[in-house]
Amino acid sequence: MWTVIARGVNRRAFAPLLNVNLAETQNTILIVGADRAARAFLGDNLTADGYEILEAGAVASARRLLMHSVVDLLVVDRDLPDRDGLELLRFIREQDQLAAQIDCDLPVIVISDSASALERIRGFERGCDDYLSRAELSYTELRVRIGALLRRRRRASTIARLRVGTLEIDALARQVWVDGVAVPLAGKEFSLLVTLAREPGRVFKRAELMATVWGWSDGGVTAQRTRTLDSHASRLRRKLSAHGAAYVVNVWGVGYRLIDVSAGEPADEMQLVA
Repeated sequence: MWTVIARGVNRRAFAPLLNVNLAETQNTILIVGADRAARAFLGDNLTADGYEILEAGAVASARRLLMHSVVDLLVVDRDLPDRDGLELLRFIREQDQLAAQIDCDLPVIVISDSASALERIRGFERGCDDYLSRAELSYTELRVRIGALLRRRRRASTIARLRVGTLEIDALARQVWVDGVAVPLAGKEFSLLVTLAREPGRVFKRAELMATVWGWSDGGVTAQRTRTLDSHASRLRRKLSAHGAAYVVNVWGVGYRLIDVSAGEPADEMQLVA
């Protein structure tokens, strides 16, 4: 697997490399590779450099970990016992950006014996963030590349924070707070809220929300015949208003919008969801 990465590795009591600030690197990295000893070798060094580590030996076990764990970055070997590591990459990138449990934008580093121009192009076309040759790789270089990708992710996480009045949404972490109190939401409730919060005040038509959140692109036919949107909007409003603010508003005959009722925004020509 990664036997060559011994160049530049921590050698005495796994002392952190390059004076890493541990307070800035408490991220979780999933290492996926067939060689258990090589996974442990890489994991021990990354742990010494301040990271939390998860390990998987195949695509199937990696998928289970991704479904049930919070992962900030993936390092995957292409040579896996059940399938090509690129299949795991494809699984991640094909996730629904709003509704899935897995972050479809998760940073992914692919490591392979074959790192020809054609293979690298194939990896980047599948959506990897870095594609490295095992023969030329050192631990120091891998650690620096990991740090660069995580810094970029932290900046993206800051941008992904949405605020409307006392309502705050972390789109990447899939967390919601009202006045500092966490509000647990179901998958589609969260997707609906994020869609509305990206353009607060704008009225979203029913057909548009059904297409964006549920993927029903039939010109609005389904939106007129089902109460799915209304029931989810109603539950979402109740959960948010339980903490002191009512945000989700039904614009009769049109659709829904998100407003900051706590800020005194008028609700003319609108009806709060029952």
